[in-house]
Amino acid sequence: MATKREKNYKILDIDPYIKPYAGDIRLRMDLYDQAKKRLLQKGQSLRDFASGSLYYGFHRAKGGWTYREWAPNATAMHLIGDFNGWDRSAHPMTQLEDGDWELFVPGEMPHGSLVKVQVTADGRDFDRIPLYANRVVQDPTTGAFDAVIWAPKRAYRWHDKEFLRKKTTPPLVYECHIGMATEEEGIGSYAQFTKNILPRIQKEGYNTIQLMAIMEHPYYGSFGYQVSNFFAASSKYGTPEELKKLIDTAHSMGITVLLDLIHSHAVRNTSEGINCFDGTEYQFFHAGAKGDHPAWGTKLFDYGKDRVLHFLLSNIRYWMEEYHFDGFRFDGVTSMLYHHHGLGVAFDSYDKYFSMDTDVDAVTYLQLANQLIHEIDPAALTVAEDMSGMPGTALPVRDGGLGFDYRLSMGVPDFWINTLKTQRDEQWDMGRMWYELTTRRPKEKNIGYCESHDQALVGDKTIIFWLADQEMYWHMDKASQSIVIDRAIALHKMIRLVSFSLAGEGYLNFMGNEFGHPEWIDFPREGNNWSYKYARRQWSLADNGLLRYGDLLAFDTAMLGTLSGNRIFGRPAQLCLLDQDRKLLCYQKGNYLFICNFHPTQGQNAQFDLPAAGTYTQVLSTDDVRFGGFDELCGPAPQTATQGENNTLQWVLPPRTAVVLRKKGGR
Repeated sequence: MATKREKNYKILDIDPYIKPYAGDIRLRMDLYDQAKKRLLQKGQSLRDFASGSLYYGFHRAKGGWTYREWAPNATAMHLIGDFNGWDRSAHPMTQLEDGDWELFVPGEMPHGSLVKVQVTADGRDFDRIPLYANRVVQDPTTGAFDAVIWAPKRAYRWHDKEFLRKKTTPPLVYECHIGMATEEEGIGSYAQFTKNILPRIQKEGYNTIQLMAIMEHPYYGSFGYQVSNFFAASSKYGTPEELKKLIDTAHSMGITVLLDLIHSHAVRNTSEGINCFDGTEYQFFHAGAKGDHPAWGTKLFDYGKDRVLHFLLSNIRYWMEEYHFDGFRFDGVTSMLYHHHGLGVAFDSYDKYFSMDTDVDAVTYLQLANQLIHEIDPAALTVAEDMSGMPGTALPVRDGGLGFDYRLSMGVPDFWINTLKTQRDEQWDMGRMWYELTTRRPKEKNIGYCESHDQALVGDKTIIFWLADQEMYWHMDKASQSIVIDRAIALHKMIRLVSFSLAGEGYLNFMGNEFGHPEWIDFPREGNNWSYKYARRQWSLADNGLLRYGDLLAFDTAMLGTLSGNRIFGRPAQLCLLDQDRKLLCYQKGNYLFICNFHPTQGQNAQFDLPAAGTYTQVLSTDDVRFGGFDELCGPAPQTATQGENNTLQWVLPPRTAVVLRKKGGR
């Protein structure tokens, strides 16, 4: 009988290149099993364990309120706030076991009260925001942050019970930032997003939204990636109830809602963050240089500490149960997985994945997190942002993986940007394109995309900017004549179509990129005189019938409407024709044929054998006049022909055009 250490996890059969590292996989699984035995009491589930928000923080009790904190290095703690006139001696806390502190406050703490906790440690007194604060606000005059007692008389009433039973897949993800989703020069609100943007997303055909910058963060310009208060929905955009209504409304539209979860690091601020909460740098984070991210200037969690695991896992449960999030996009997974955080490392060998540079404690945490999420909601979606390509990231934990449902196809946008930066159109490599869009780890599902918010930030350039550059400012009106804009419009659509159909089992787009938003993202800062001009989305450009942005939006909507669902996602791609000289790429997925002519000047006659017999009709063309094309055909009308046992298809395409054909009788 095989011992547990000799167990052959499926990942070893799925990817034969991992077999030399079988010992590493078994070590990871042993550490995962040991963590569960150590953390969970008899009969306890991960959900039961992840109950920090139900114990710590502020809770109504008979005759008053109970407040608890974890601060092992503290020697005294006092609750202060406007409810007690900020009296630093009126409400001392009692020390319990294991670094816990408790206080009962008799009577009422009014809804909206501002509070902080004074911590005494190592002979010093300092004020901190409670760790489990569920609302934190900034004083507009002083800039100081305070926690808020948020206890409205009426709890939000949800209406999404039916939706929660059945989620929408495969995911077509619309990556959103609430604050910059308004066209006005300012910070947008949850309410505005619910009213104005959710209907747009639904109309365009996206079935999933990924909400960025929701967890409270002091610096707006961090894009939400330097979190200070992990249990607080950002007050920059409105109230918790308004966020709940946003999510509830999205569910009523059939839209899944993912939270962009930041568990890879935290802001180093102490007065408004969790850093040095009890006076030590190592309460949540590694001590010394190991606890500082060398590139981001942030603090790094010590995933080897049980109380850190408890805090982070409790955070996951809180967002799912309090706000009904349907899953998470885990940010910075590469930084978590390796002690070097992936900085300056080329992952060109399996040795780079399985070595002393790998943070096995982080591996265990990610496995626990994914198990917890799917324990709470088996239909939940988890997505890993990992540029290293760690094997098994999107395989179940039981098979030796990390447990994510999807990984982001992060190499695809790098391929597109590199191609646009370094190669003339006639140099585009069809073989390399096919390889980059179709090569991924076996049995692991990907979210494909050609660009995200990363490419839209100042310091980078979106695809439309690489293609059109300054011409966008002068010739995007339909009355203009510009070969630069014609090229940009044509390739923008083709790049999206091949990425959508080949790069994953799901798809992602950052808001506005689908219609070629003309401005990059630049949050208010001293260098731009604290302007919001570039921290917004100009939706009116896409709605203006005189501009070509609307053509790109129309194509994106048609692409999603024609090809969404299970019609192509999850189906294997069969290469039918790859002609480097003529820049032709033709392939089949399910009942759909994709015929792409990337040649910049020459129309091409694409003739090739079909994988299966049938008659095919055109259902989508990038050259359609509705999408800013010219409805040109070069040569005879498209036709199908059967020759003996070979089923040969012939289709004539103009330059820079792609068409999608559907097999008769197919969906």
